[in-house]
Amino acid sequence: MNYLTEKIEFPDVSQANSDGLLAVGGDLSVKRLILAYKHGIFPWYETGEPILWWSPNPRFVLFPERLKISKSMKQVLRNCDYTVTVNTDFAQVIKQCALIKRSGQSSTWITNDMIEAYIELHNLGYATSVEVWKDEVLVAGFYGVDLGNKVFCGESMFTKESNASKVGFITFVQNSDYKLIDCQVYTQHLESLGAEEISRKVFLEYLK
Repeated sequence: MNYLTEKIEFPDVSQANSDGLLAVGGDLSVKRLILAYKHGIFPWYETGEPILWWSPNPRFVLFPERLKISKSMKQVLRNCDYTVTVNTDFAQVIKQCALIKRSGQSSTWITNDMIEAYIELHNLGYATSVEVWKDEVLVAGFYGVDLGNKVFCGESMFTKESNASKVGFITFVQNSDYKLIDCQVYTQHLESLGAEEISRKVFLEYLK
């Protein structure tokens, strides 16, 4: 296992284990986070654990031109009364994502340190939030990292209303000029929208 020091560096992603775990330790400084995302690496750990850094192979991604929208979802998009915004309330989106209980996790992986780090990334222009509103109330949203390389690295989403997160995601993808949406690891929800697995090698080519 690779243990990080105060030096801002990562081992080559080829050293990740079969689950995608690459390294342990380090910090969540802006410099380290930017370096991580440039090389297809992201932090993911639960409260009480050291910082764990991942680079899975294969990688779960969505090509925007392959976005799937079912007939029923098209009807929802036409008739729903949701309003979708971008970067209107990043802090509230990430805090709501932290409150969502996930299957198989005893605590949130979006720790207070994580929240502070990504809010700082957002303030510097490297992280984006998408908000979904109903009657001026935030009912869904998601956030991710955007380093200006036409790849959006999605991190987490939440929803309090039926289909609200799908409305936000679809609207965001359809109105963006990204060449790739990084979904990191498999979820049935995103697979239903057209996400698929590609090799880590191919994914890294897109990051360049």
